[in-house]
Amino acid sequence: MSRTHWDSVYATEHLDELGWYEPMPSTLGLVTAYSTPIDSVIDVGGGTSPLTIELARLGYRDLTVLDISERALGASRNTLGEQAEVVSWIRADVTRYRPDRRWQLWHDRAVYHFLVEQDDREAYRSVAASAVEPGGILIVATFAPEGPDKCAGLEVRRYDVAALAGEFAPDFDLIEGGWLIPITATGDQRPYIGVALRRIGRG
Repeated sequence: MSRTHWDSVYATEHLDELGWYEPMPSTLGLVTAYSTPIDSVIDVGGGTSPLTIELARLGYRDLTVLDISERALGASRNTLGEQAEVVSWIRADVTRYRPDRRWQLWHDRAVYHFLVEQDDREAYRSVAASAVEPGGILIVATFAPEGPDKCAGLEVRRYDVAALAGEFAPDFDLIEGGWLIPITATGDQRPYIGVALRRIGRG
């Protein structure tokens, strides 16, 4: 993935012009179903997502946002204001990231489907396996099979629930999966699916 490309994408001052931007995250219900405010949560590719804002509002205090775009992270910090202090901000390409801690819940809406190269997907899965606590939760949302071939000028891979869950075996087991309804400012209804998986293993 290219930092320059994503900084250019997020150069707009109006986030609601981005087709995928959700004023209310469609995955919020999954996150709150599998975590509590005392749990640690990392939002991968969450630079301008309101997910962290909503979780902070609900009382979560161990939040991390990782994004390749410094411009996107800056926009979120500005939106959060004083609450930005409860968030750790990481500017990194997730496929090259080396976590120095673990989280109870990993969330990714619309990063994994941009990884069209096998090496990048393998790197992502390795990072996720090392970053999620044993027994912890991995939530990933991607375009469904009926979704577009491209997004933000880049090719994407599309998945059904079984295929997406299979990408993360044997390190993660599927708990649930299904269709997500995008709640975008532009009325973009491109189909997504989401899965919740549990990290297998101990310590």
